[in-house]
Amino acid sequence: MAGLTVTAIAAVGFLAYQASANVPDTLGAPPRTASSPAASAPSPSAESNAAALPARSGTGRRVVYSVQADRVWLVAANDKVRRTFAVTPGTVAPTPDTYAVTSRSGSITGSDGVAVEHVVRFANVGGTTIGFSAAVDGSTSAPDPGKKLGGIRESRADGDSMWEFATVGTKVVVVD
Repeated sequence: MAGLTVTAIAAVGFLAYQASANVPDTLGAPPRTASSPAASAPSPSAESNAAALPARSGTGRRVVYSVQADRVWLVAANDKVRRTFAVTPGTVAPTPDTYAVTSRSGSITGSDGVAVEHVVRFANVGGTTIGFSAAVDGSTSAPDPGKKLGGIRESRADGDSMWEFATVGTKVVVVD
């Protein structure tokens, strides 16, 4: 009886080793989207450095927008990042400062003529309204440099997250 038990334990150990040796490297990694294919994806350390919440970006529940990194962070009250994503800036940038969401629109036509949704406005620079939005067609192409445009474009999925997170009065911290 003891011999069968030892043989069974050895067999289970061997099968467990084989199973662990054949686990793909991507198991547990976040799924890749069409906009971030594996061939052009940065290394995990480069990606985590780029996505690190900027120092001196405030405390508490807030949206953080880096003008230089073209990136947004949605930060919970406990200072934990709930989501971060890349954005395409307009041609007019807000100055680094602390703002608050002043108004929102479910769907409108942007000043560039593109149908946008989930518009979250927070600043005004020289008569140009600054805010986050997602193009209904999903595009995030660079704006016409000859026009004064304050729309900061995000993907539709990121726009959904921003819409849920950034209600009127939510703090928006703009950093370099």
